[in-house]
Amino acid sequence: MVVLVLIVIGGWELHLRHLGVGITYDNGKELWADKRAMVYEPSDKATVFLGSSRIKYDLDIDTWQRLTGRHAIQLASEGSSPLPTLEDLGNDILFKGKVVVDITEILFFSPEGGGSGKTQVEYVDYYKKRTPAQKASFVLDHALESRFVFLDDEFLSINAALDNLAIPDRPGMFTPPVFPMDFSETNFDRQNKMTDRFVADTNLQVRVQHIWLYIMGAMQHMPPPKENPVPGILARTKTAIDKIRSRGGDVVFIRTPSSGVMWQAEQHVVPRAKVWDALLAYTKCQGYFFTDYPAIDHFVCPEWSHLKPTDAVIYTKTLIGLLPKSFI
Repeated sequence: MVVLVLIVIGGWELHLRHLGVGITYDNGKELWADKRAMVYEPSDKATVFLGSSRIKYDLDIDTWQRLTGRHAIQLASEGSSPLPTLEDLGNDILFKGKVVVDITEILFFSPEGGGSGKTQVEYVDYYKKRTPAQKASFVLDHALESRFVFLDDEFLSINAALDNLAIPDRPGMFTPPVFPMDFSETNFDRQNKMTDRFVADTNLQVRVQHIWLYIMGAMQHMPPPKENPVPGILARTKTAIDKIRSRGGDVVFIRTPSSGVMWQAEQHVVPRAKVWDALLAYTKCQGYFFTDYPAIDHFVCPEWSHLKPTDAVIYTKTLIGLLPKSFI
């Protein structure tokens, strides 16, 4: 029986590798917590990156670390405001480092209760409460995930396979669209990359574009907030930054590229002068908006919102040249 199981698993692993599927890591709270524990490295040896999914694609960590000699600690999370993590670092009296915060305006300035920061709240809570057993389990999981393709929990697990079945929705129910597997591979540094297949396949890109259209359409039907959320978010952000600065750390903001329909919608819903300029003025932080720099203002994101790997290298090199010397 054991031999049969090994043959089946081995055959499945070889089949996936033949299809070009690569090693990827479970991009959940366990991996995030492992990186969160690294923020106490000396401030001249590491830089912390916060944000949502764009900085996970657009920062090429290998390029960053090769050119700066500094460890890039990636704490961004998809579809989530970085504000809860920024506040966590601000409240952590042991943290004295440098932080680069990527701003996706629709997420960062969303009303409270909209869920934009829910993921990072959960991640912070898990980090603070994780047990020795959970830490040991993570080490074991890493050892296995680094060797076997079939352990991809997001796309190749039984639950993922069930979620991806093309079953018609029941009346009154709607299943949210599923991202194609080739849209994202996650390495152990928590960097996301599109596969070569995704970059070359316009059909896959259109699938993700339709997901963005669905999300933007759903947001249009949400009831407007009872009060303007921007002042409160600015105040929370400044409080966190002031705490970090009081201990010798510092924070800067960046705005990574978007294009096409996504960029047009963002300019309409959250214009730069309304939120970005207000953020820099209120917090007295430096900021780097992609449209201000010819080397990176022309990028076309394959699915409107994230850079392909080759452009991420260029973006990272440009960012290194822009940031204050204390950050690099």
